[in-house]
Amino acid sequence: MALISCKDVSLGYEGKTVVENLNFEINDGDYLYILGENGSGKSTLMKTLLGLRNPMSGTILYGLNHNEIGYLPQQTIVQRDFPASVKEIVMSGFLNHCGLRPFYSKDEKRIARENMEKLGISDLKKRCYRELSGGQQQRVLLARALCATTKLIVLDEPVAGLDPKVTAEMYDLINNLNKEGITVVMVSHDIQAAMTYATKILYVSDKPQFFDSKKKYINSEIGKVFLNDTSE
Repeated sequence: MALISCKDVSLGYEGKTVVENLNFEINDGDYLYILGENGSGKSTLMKTLLGLRNPMSGTILYGLNHNEIGYLPQQTIVQRDFPASVKEIVMSGFLNHCGLRPFYSKDEKRIARENMEKLGISDLKKRCYRELSGGQQQRVLLARALCATTKLIVLDEPVAGLDPKVTAEMYDLINNLNKEGITVVMVSHDIQAAMTYATKILYVSDKPQFFDSKKKYINSEIGKVFLNDTSE
């Protein structure tokens, strides 16, 4: 069974339909890029996949629980100034798994240490989050997302505002996680990164739409138009 399967899904808010009849699947090991123009429904789709919104119509089937989805959101100015330690932020990825338990288990603490090591932030664990650079903060949030799941992470513009060197490092980290078995869903405007890393492309629009492999996207009429627009 697919991790997430959307059948004839229509999305919107306040009674207004943004996108209609979406059909796609997210399977184990996919690296899916969600592309589209501003206002096309990408963010609404992401919130719906996370269970934060209900579809206006259609069916979404899950092969995993919502608390098995790790999420790295776009940061607001307030969130960047959050006064907590790196370790506290990373450990908060387990909160949905704790239930009424008022403490973290030994296994959770071990997993958090391993994720911080994997992302190269172990030496920052006692630092205050708001004192970190943008790239360091994104690594912290990615480590938190990995504490929430071993299956699927959803990333919303994870390199927004980062310089080219840090952007490249972030993309490499995410790509390595995918190679290690984590399914990645990336909402992005970075078409060049999509052409480098994606295995599948979902192009969200009022119509037409596209969902298939990256190779088929490149050769599709939608892909040719979108790629030409971004290269000009």
